[in-house]
Amino acid sequence: MTVLLNINGTPRRVTADPTKPLLWVLREDLGLPGTKFGCGAGLCGACTVHADGEAVRSCQISIADAAPMKITTIEAVAATPVGKRVTESWQALDVPQCGYCQAGQIMSATALLARNPRPDDAAIDAAMSGNICRCATYVRIRAAIKRAAGDVA
Repeated sequence: MTVLLNINGTPRRVTADPTKPLLWVLREDLGLPGTKFGCGAGLCGACTVHADGEAVRSCQISIADAAPMKITTIEAVAATPVGKRVTESWQALDVPQCGYCQAGQIMSATALLARNPRPDDAAIDAAMSGNICRCATYVRIRAAIKRAAGDVA
């Protein structure tokens, strides 16, 4: 079946089983490898993308369910003002260690700041709690979110 998806502001036609997870369509069919496979159960956050501005786990959403949504991936998030601030903060504070989870971390952080431009620590913890970093860069992640929010103290 052919499904029309809106990926990073561009209409993309994909011929695949409509139950295929968005994660695999992004990686295999559309050549967007920035969205990572972590657990396949929506628990680690490595596959986080934005669906209509909300952070979602792309391993848990089918392309049929994603079809009416505007999907943004890590490849395009820096084109938004908030995404640009987040990615610049990530780079300035040298957040990644191994880097595998960081695309999902950036996507969750960007969604947080888009809806709450000045989050406190509790809001940051709540928004980021579904993103696991095996390298434990959580302190740098929080600092980068605060920097992107304008709190550089």
